[in-house]
Amino acid sequence: MPGLSTGVLAWLKINLFSSLGNSIKTLIVLGIALWALYGAMGWTLTNAVFGANLEACNSLRGIGACWGVVTEKGRLIVMGRYPDTEHWRPVIATALMLGVVGISCMPRFWSKSLPLIWVVMLVIYFTLMKGGVLDLTPVDTDQWGGLPLTVMLTVVSMTMAFPLSIFVALGRRSNMPAIKTLCTLYVELIRGVPLITVLFMASFMLPLFMPEGVSIDVLIRVVVGITLFSAAYMAEVVRGGLQALPKGQTEAAATLGLSYWQTQRKIVLPQALSMVVPSLMNTFIGMFKDTSLVTIVSLYELTGALALALNADADWRPFKLEAYFFITLIYFVFCFAMSRYSLWVEKRTAVSKVR
Repeated sequence: MPGLSTGVLAWLKINLFSSLGNSIKTLIVLGIALWALYGAMGWTLTNAVFGANLEACNSLRGIGACWGVVTEKGRLIVMGRYPDTEHWRPVIATALMLGVVGISCMPRFWSKSLPLIWVVMLVIYFTLMKGGVLDLTPVDTDQWGGLPLTVMLTVVSMTMAFPLSIFVALGRRSNMPAIKTLCTLYVELIRGVPLITVLFMASFMLPLFMPEGVSIDVLIRVVVGITLFSAAYMAEVVRGGLQALPKGQTEAAATLGLSYWQTQRKIVLPQALSMVVPSLMNTFIGMFKDTSLVTIVSLYELTGALALALNADADWRPFKLEAYFFITLIYFVFCFAMSRYSLWVEKRTAVSKVR
């Protein structure tokens, strides 16, 4: 029958029901999955408490989820210690930053005005978040937290780390011994220590080497530390793409009389970067999640804000599992969006290569 040769039925027959043994295993696994799903639905939805009713949550503990903890502590988890009356500012600032990131991912907006849009966005973002001008109440950076801080750390650090990683990768392949050695030392030094050590050094050790009376904001030090750490890892990814490019590409560019930077910008980098899109996106996703480490320097991003919200209220502390599911959903949405964009870029570059 034509319907059994292609499509879903053919896939099921080949992969799940190709023999009697495979069919039995498939049915067993399917039964276990349905049983687990039934139990999860009961705890998650059927027996769950959605309102901020502490008495109802305690009475159904172990039977149903208490999503009331999200209702009660959601604002503190998402916004951190930012003043309650000023929450509109991080909401607008974060929406603006995510909007600019979104249009930057669309080829139709790739123009010479895009860097200017980024500069304007960053000025507005930090004006809204910091305050002190335009009748905005000043808010110190140590009060920033939650999702706005997570997004800002990721976007700003990755934006600065990406071009730095390209220069470092090119430096490692340079014929100039001094530049090559310097870039190699930088990469090996940064990759030889965990991110938590870099953050600790930037936050606690660096001020000890500053002149007396000179102080750099802890948020700036953290952003610089994450940027340098991310750039070292991305540089190795980019270098892998550069090494995978056939030598004939650069030789052909030299034959055409292109300079070194013209060759890199027009010939080498577009092809090399297209080959390492999945690895670059893995770095972006990993760094988005690794921002949770900034809690060691008293910056309470999404994960830190959750701990802050529950540790301060013993009544809601037993329902931290539901709160962690809540921020897990937030992390998943962002990571899944980045993953899908990476897949779209891969397909787009594959089409261009076919042409």
